[in-house]
Amino acid sequence: MTLHRPISRAGARSAKRALGVQAALEWAFRIEKAQLELPMPPDVTEEGFGLEYVLLQRAVLGCKIDGGQHKIGGYTHEDAEVIAATVAGIPDSLGGKRMAIRVAELARAGLTPDWMPGAVPRCVPTIVKQNQHGTHAGTVVVGTERIRVRGPGARGTWKTIDILACPVTFSPHPQQIEAARRGYDDWWQALGWVREGLIVGGMLRAVEVTMAMPKARPWEGSR
Repeated sequence: MTLHRPISRAGARSAKRALGVQAALEWAFRIEKAQLELPMPPDVTEEGFGLEYVLLQRAVLGCKIDGGQHKIGGYTHEDAEVIAATVAGIPDSLGGKRMAIRVAELARAGLTPDWMPGAVPRCVPTIVKQNQHGTHAGTVVVGTERIRVRGPGARGTWKTIDILACPVTFSPHPQQIEAARRGYDDWWQALGWVREGLIVGGMLRAVEVTMAMPKARPWEGSR
């Protein structure tokens, strides 16, 4: 998604540019370099940061905590700052700070969450061996069995043989696909919240956020 056309700094004096919420996020974080300001947890002081809070700070390059208003070395459009502030307010019911960081990271990279399009679980061997005849599935001994084989004498002879099995797995695992698509759906729900907040808030001067959204549950339409 490209956002090459600049948005006027004098937003109130020119026509607003209509953008879907994903395009607006990419403009704010990728083009304008807006930074995500995460509020300090109420039970943490400046001198004593909890481990989770420290990890959240380190989790994303470009995120900052309660400091500064503009990107280093340049001006950040005020609409971009409003969008970043809205993202920072994603409620805990939709993922809170972690989701805010994820939304900002994806927008800054111009990416959509990977929902593993076309992924179908396939049964594959867990052991693969190669020899002069090619590649083949490996086996393991899972037990033994005694059998009687023909030989000298009326009763024949008894022989112990190994029972072999080929261990298999599913790749990708159904749980991997489910987790990826659940992550996409969570991101989509968060974008819907951000979109509604920006539309209802009415604080944007140069950008008009439309009702357009990324496709919901795109894997259902790809079957």
